[in-house]
Amino acid sequence: MPELPDVVVYLESIERRFVGQPLTTIRLGSPFVLRSVEPRVDAFAGKKLLGTRRIGKRLVWAFEDDLFVVIHLMILGRLRLRPVGAPLPAKRGQAAFDFADATLLLTEEGSKRRASIHLLRGEEGLAAHDPGGLEVIGSTLEAFRERLLSGNHTLKRALTDPRKFSGIGNAYSDEILHRARVSPVRWTTRLDDAQIAALHRACLEILQEWTDAMREEVGEGFPEKVTAFREGMATHGRYGEPCPVCASPIQRIKYADKELNYCAPCQTGGKLLADRGLSRLLKKDWPKTLDELEARLKG
Repeated sequence: MPELPDVVVYLESIERRFVGQPLTTIRLGSPFVLRSVEPRVDAFAGKKLLGTRRIGKRLVWAFEDDLFVVIHLMILGRLRLRPVGAPLPAKRGQAAFDFADATLLLTEEGSKRRASIHLLRGEEGLAAHDPGGLEVIGSTLEAFRERLLSGNHTLKRALTDPRKFSGIGNAYSDEILHRARVSPVRWTTRLDDAQIAALHRACLEILQEWTDAMREEVGEGFPEKVTAFREGMATHGRYGEPCPVCASPIQRIKYADKELNYCAPCQTGGKLLADRGLSRLLKKDWPKTLDELEARLKG
C-alpha cells in the first residue's frame, strides 16, 4: 500500500505538472471505484486544479468552486502519467483524469477492487474523510507519547492505526520498529521513556529519509514504480536475508494479506515470535530462539 513517502511524492509530482490546468474529463473504467454521488462527475469539467494535500494515505486534489477529488489507492492502486486521452487499460483501468496536455490513469492490479474515489464539495465534506491520525513529521515527543499511549495495543497495530498516526502502514512500520530496536508485538503501555523517545526519533528519520530518497529517484518526472518493497529497506520484504545491523536472518509473520518483518537479535532479544499458523501446527516444537531454529533446520 502506498504510504506517506509515496503519497507525498505523488502529490508533489502532480502539483508540478497540473496545478493551474483545467480538468477536462473524468472517465470511469469501473462504476464501483466511485464511492460518492454528489457532486456529479461532470461538475469538475473545466475546473482548474488549485493544489493538492494529503489526508493520511489519501490523495486530495483541490479544484475551483470548492470541489475536491479524494483518492485512496489502498493496496494495489497506482497512478500512471500518460499522453492526453490515453485509453483505460482493460481490467486494470479504474479511472482516467484528462487534463489539458496529459492524462492520469488510476489502475489497480489483482481481482479485489479496493481503491476508491470520492468527489466532494466543501471542507466539511473533506473533513469526514480524515481519520484523525497525528502527523508524525513535525510532531513533538510529548504529542507522540500522548497518542501512542492513548490505548494499549501492540506497537505494530498502534503505528498502523490511521486514527493514531497518519500515513504509516505495513512497510514503514517494520522499518521504524527495526530502527528503534523494539519488538513489533510489545504492548504500548509497557514502553519506558527511552523506548518511546527512540520510537519517535525512528518515525521522524524513516519517513523523512524515504521521502527524500523517493524525491531523488523521481526527480522532475512522475513516480511509476511505487512499491512497498524497496532496495535498501532493513526488514520489510527481506525475509531470510541478513539484517544490515547484525547479519542475522530477518524473520516474518504472515497474517491475513499482510506480513510483519523483524530481526530477532535487534528487536526481541533473540526470541522468535510465534507465527499463528506454524505455532499451532508445531505447538511445543515451535523454536523459541534462532539457535533452536538453526538446529532444527540442520537436523
